[in-house]
Amino acid sequence: MKYIIGLVRIFVGVLFIISGFIKLNDPVGFSFKLEEYFSPSVLDLGFFMPYALAISILVVILEVILGVMLLIGFRVKFTLWSLLGMIIFFTFLTFYSAYFNKVTDCGCFGDAIKLTPWESFTKDVVLLVLILLLFIGKRYVTPLFAPNVKKIVMAVSLVTCAVYAHHVLNHLPVIDFRPYEIGKNIEEGMGVPEGAPKAIYDYAWEFKVNGEKQVIVTNGDYPTVDGEFIGVETTEVQKGYEPPVHDFTIEQNGEDFALSLLQEPKLVMVIAYDLRKSNTQMFTEIKKVADEAMVNGYKVIGMSASGPEQTDALEAKFGLDFNFFFTDETTLKTIVRSNPGVLVLEKGTVQQKVHYNDLDELTFQ
Repeated sequence: MKYIIGLVRIFVGVLFIISGFIKLNDPVGFSFKLEEYFSPSVLDLGFFMPYALAISILVVILEVILGVMLLIGFRVKFTLWSLLGMIIFFTFLTFYSAYFNKVTDCGCFGDAIKLTPWESFTKDVVLLVLILLLFIGKRYVTPLFAPNVKKIVMAVSLVTCAVYAHHVLNHLPVIDFRPYEIGKNIEEGMGVPEGAPKAIYDYAWEFKVNGEKQVIVTNGDYPTVDGEFIGVETTEVQKGYEPPVHDFTIEQNGEDFALSLLQEPKLVMVIAYDLRKSNTQMFTEIKKVADEAMVNGYKVIGMSASGPEQTDALEAKFGLDFNFFFTDETTLKTIVRSNPGVLVLEKGTVQQKVHYNDLDELTFQ
């Protein structure tokens, strides 16, 4: 039993640290996922919306710290109860999203590892069982170091998490797991490889035959039935391949210019997913950057999910010499965790990507 508890302790502790660190690398992204849960269509907890980022930071740091506490045996009783409370909460969320199909990715491992809702729920159930096992054998969860050493380890862990969180919030994630990272080609990311699995659907066709309801299930072909067609219900049996880059458009007046703009040899994208939430004062500096880019032969465009009234007002206020295009808000949030942020592309390949605090790092050649 002692050795089993030891292995479970290491597994749970390391998993919590890894899961927490991946989300700590991108707390803004995790806050977007929390906003999905808080939305009216899911849990309807709108009063938490303004605090999504703060909750995100608190949860991910707590996740890492609890993993460290378990590994070194620091305040075991408190650690186990905290782990139990956290996993029960996560299990509820993943079950809710899986059963009601509300949130298609729980964000458990950020953008590093994508899990389906049922996979996430299964993972949490396994962790719940393992944590309960730790409760049963908690007498074997013994301290690894002397009290003073444990306190030092905890202090260093907490300070490290805080410093790391501060850095990624004021710049960009240190590790970029998204399909828009530097070096990735956006157009290639939109493609579907040859032989990629296709989605498979079942179709339940409903007819009225001789006054009675009759349902015929096929894989797509319309059945030959001597009766009145009522309707059809479609069920996805197997998911098809989804390109890493999807829902990517650059629209203006209803026309999508994405493919043509991605062929530009020198392109600067100024991205502000929502101008109501954007640090608009930074557009004074962005204008300088954009002007310098244009002098060096770059085409500069703005991309936002905000309407023309807001983008036109912004262009007029700061004297911007480039126009804004419309792009889906979720896509823009995925591209860069900064509002505003700037990308430099060469024929669709991301060459540079910066937070608005790092505009001075941009170079135009």
